[in-house]
Amino acid sequence: MSFYDYSVTDRSGSEVSMKQFEGKVVLVVNTATGCGFTPQYQDLESLYEAHHAEGLEILDIPCNQFANQTPGTDEEIHEFCTLKYKTQFPQMHKSDVNGENELPLYTFLKSQKGFEGFGHSPKAMLMATMLKGIDKNYKDNPAIKWNFTKFVVDRQGNVVARFEPTANMKDVAKCVESLL
Repeated sequence: MSFYDYSVTDRSGSEVSMKQFEGKVVLVVNTATGCGFTPQYQDLESLYEAHHAEGLEILDIPCNQFANQTPGTDEEIHEFCTLKYKTQFPQMHKSDVNGENELPLYTFLKSQKGFEGFGHSPKAMLMATMLKGIDKNYKDNPAIKWNFTKFVVDRQGNVVARFEPTANMKDVAKCVESLL
């Protein structure tokens, strides 16, 4: 199966086929409204505004699996994002990205790009320390570790990169821009 064989549900309950993104660069990100990484919405929106006309799509998939940091309804999440960060990219239905109820799209994304580490920044060190307490083998599995993990899909549907929430958003932007 390829990226284009999957679909997700948007916040209004409609099915969104990845096939509609053929020929575009897609950034898939699991988000949260009450996380230390939530300000990344601002960087995501800037990236979207700068490159949507060139073929960038961002799929915002809210997820409440990490410390219950996305407790609201789909409408409450959307209202928060549009009012606070003025987001314009499509927001999907709040969904699981790990476990027995995870979106099949996430099963696919994780099979294409596993976890490669958090890097060496102070935030990266904090994430690693926190995760050791939750899952001492966190380094050895492809599971999504936290909110704002990003997957970059090229115009041909290949998953070309995975960025953990601790990654510098400038690096994410460089990756995306190289594919446009």
